[in-house]
Amino acid sequence: MSKISNLLHFDRFGWCRSRVYAGIAHITLFALSGLAAYLLRFDFHINATYRTQLLQTIPIWIVVKMIIFSAGHLNRGLWKYVSVPDLISIALANLLASALSAGIIYTFDVGFPRSVAILDFILCLNGTVGLRVAMRLAAERRRRSGSRIGRARTLIYGGGAAGMMLLREIRDSSLRYEVCGFIDDDPGKKRMFILRVPVLGAGKDLAALARAHRIAQVLIAIPSATGEQMTRILENCYDSNVPCKTVPGFKDIIEGRGLSAQIREVAVEDLLGRNPVMLDESGIREHLQSKVVMVTGAGGSIGSELCRQIARFEPQAIIGFDIAETALFQIEQVMLEAFPTVRFIPEIGSIQNPARLDQVIAQYSPAVIYHAAAYKHVPMMETHIFEATQNNILGTYNVAAAAARHGVERFIMISSDKSVHPVNIMGATKRIAELLINGMQAEKTRYSSVRFGNVLGSNGSVVPIFKKQIAAGGPITVTHPEMRRYFMTIPEAAQLVLQAAAMGHGGEIFVLDMGEPVKIVDLARKMILLSGFTPDHQIKIQFVGIRPGERLYEELRTLNEDVVPTYHEKIKIFVDHSARFDLSCISALHELIDRADATGLLLEIKDLIPDFNPGAHLLRQLVQESRMQSGLQVENAVVAQVQ
Repeated sequence: MSKISNLLHFDRFGWCRSRVYAGIAHITLFALSGLAAYLLRFDFHINATYRTQLLQTIPIWIVVKMIIFSAGHLNRGLWKYVSVPDLISIALANLLASALSAGIIYTFDVGFPRSVAILDFILCLNGTVGLRVAMRLAAERRRRSGSRIGRARTLIYGGGAAGMMLLREIRDSSLRYEVCGFIDDDPGKKRMFILRVPVLGAGKDLAALARAHRIAQVLIAIPSATGEQMTRILENCYDSNVPCKTVPGFKDIIEGRGLSAQIREVAVEDLLGRNPVMLDESGIREHLQSKVVMVTGAGGSIGSELCRQIARFEPQAIIGFDIAETALFQIEQVMLEAFPTVRFIPEIGSIQNPARLDQVIAQYSPAVIYHAAAYKHVPMMETHIFEATQNNILGTYNVAAAAARHGVERFIMISSDKSVHPVNIMGATKRIAELLINGMQAEKTRYSSVRFGNVLGSNGSVVPIFKKQIAAGGPITVTHPEMRRYFMTIPEAAQLVLQAAAMGHGGEIFVLDMGEPVKIVDLARKMILLSGFTPDHQIKIQFVGIRPGERLYEELRTLNEDVVPTYHEKIKIFVDHSARFDLSCISALHELIDRADATGLLLEIKDLIPDFNPGAHLLRQLVQESRMQSGLQVENAVVAQVQ
């Protein structure tokens, strides 16, 4: 009974979907086409001879055409979704079926009129195509004739392939949008129709069109738009006082649930115009699959995203190592929910504790270590020179040395563009860490660094700070009108780190393509606009001056580094021609930290990287500390004499 029930199951147009009813429709069409061909050929007066021939040929037509249509799966399609490729297939099937039928009939009856075969092809083609088109039109009419209560009158911004796909999905789904027209900045498309929906005008006409058509919402369907294009589109939408949403890039569409299901608010990433990353996933999978992978700083922005990205490649286990208990707990919960089949092991510990590192690495024997743990806040590190050195240099050495002792295959350190010609302690310590691991190449362990700039939305980045300031009504504080930074998204950075790691043979400094540097003040204006406010009017921008350790521009390579391209367009290798790093400095750094000798530590760092140019704030701080220590020594000497 269940099979019979499934066979007979149909909706309002169920006979189109059911193969049984499709077969009946085809048989009827084939028979009627043959009959009509004879009637037209003989002016609706068929004599007895041809009536006999007609009765003999119709079964041949039906059998041959049913076989060919079945072989082409033309009796299985959903007719209400018929498309141009379907119509081409139907035309070819009709041509083949009519020619083959005519050949068979002519073999048995040489008196068969050839004009009947031609008429049969034309009539059968029109019938099979016409029926499908009629079903599609009826289905669309039924959807459009449904209740429009609650439907948002909508314009689609973008009359390209994505806009057409979005319109089709809206029509074929239960989404509460009523598409009134398209907006496109190509003047050649104005007054044209896309799937019977007009292109009403360009972006500059949006305000007038929104009023004329009572538009409630704009859907932006330009996945390839640059940051400047998205900004201009957003300005047009806000000038029109119409809310807008966007659709993702085609890579996300392919991997996701379809176009309409991924309609979302416009994000700051869209305004920066970062192109999607295309990965060589086979190389990454070979690098990670079925291996134990350890991530230091796993609770941080980059570390947690690395854990999520690594899990996609089916490792044996991921060891999340971090000193921050709450952050580590949070990424553990994310991993349990998102990747239940991947074993995630949270381990609390500090990279400044060599014994704890030895214990964890010995217990799990990771094949790959991604070292993301570091102090990254530039102004704070200017006032914490000992802590920055202890963590970023000596902590990195601890992890790298433990990796060598326990035979880890690959060690990848996350570096920063601030390590190039550093002017702050954070950048200087990351540069020394780069040189340090390059000097530690071991027989079993290959060491590499990956260098990139600011990451949107990471802990301490300007984006969450700006969001809080906008939510509070402003002002947004920007350090300097000409301050520029390289930006990329957290997922993009993590994916490219994995790609670079899969390429590494040891000793490389991989640099990710950061695109063009972005003015921080421009980013602030875009975020104000994104929040629905007018920059410099509703939300003010206030310049507060450059903070300690900051500079206006960042660089990506030093004078001693040559650029070597890789097979991935967004990853380059910088080959450092500096002298091999002397690991004996580790004991010197330990001694200076133990003595709390800030001046001596700064001079040691300067010796290690001659192009380090410390800022005035740090130098003043050291002078003040030196004077205080000198004064204290004099005071102690006076007290000793008095006693």
